[in-house]
Amino acid sequence: MCASDQPPETHTRTATETERDPAAAADRLGERIAEVLSDPVTTHGLARALRTAARELEVHRHHLAGRGSRPGGRIEQRPDRVQIGGGAHRVDGFFHIDARPPADLLWDVREGLPLHDGSVELLFSEHFLEHIDYPRSAKRYAAEAHRVLRPGGRIVTGVPDAAFALGRYYGPLDPVGETIERWYARRDCRPHINTRLDLVNLVFRDQDDDPRYTPHLWAYDHEKLVQLFTEAGFATVEPWAFDATIANPKRRWGSVYVTATR
Repeated sequence: MCASDQPPETHTRTATETERDPAAAADRLGERIAEVLSDPVTTHGLARALRTAARELEVHRHHLAGRGSRPGGRIEQRPDRVQIGGGAHRVDGFFHIDARPPADLLWDVREGLPLHDGSVELLFSEHFLEHIDYPRSAKRYAAEAHRVLRPGGRIVTGVPDAAFALGRYYGPLDPVGETIERWYARRDCRPHINTRLDLVNLVFRDQDDDPRYTPHLWAYDHEKLVQLFTEAGFATVEPWAFDATIANPKRRWGSVYVTATR
């Protein structure tokens, strides 16, 4: 019998061989990234890209864990007040959803909000929106906020104010000015703020080799926030009177806040 006449080889694969394991795949990729990052010949550009990939892998692992326990994409709780992406700034009385610990639920909100339709009275976030991509993720987030809020419910959003940064563009740089001291005095980027345009670039991009900081992906001002939430279907979008019992007082300087009502 020639080779072409041989019957096809049969092999019964086990369930574990055929089932896809996204978490295991992410772990293997994370190990490989760590190996390349530790190699002294890895170039600066590749290292920056891999650190970004490593951060996304961490978020992906957390999201897989959260989704695995909630296959329907909705949490059982129906919290009245929800904070999105607050990091270490936790607000009393709010259910906290974030991509990284600490949080009540680890979840990547770029993939949607794990909340029931019309179940939330108040959504709150500050210095979060500028860290997700526009238009895909930012517009999806605004639309999801509209979906989960009750009629008359509100979303309060605070971001670095691009108009504030641009308004200070003209004139010489004050190396000990309030903006630098408040925002960047303890950052590694401080020695590289040499012109007014450097400050503008930090507000718009905030790129940094320090893995503790994630870049800004889109800049916002009051007009842009109004447009974003109006397009998502909100009835009104107005300036928000800063409330230090909810917002982080350290964020007030150079930020713009709005409240959008469903």
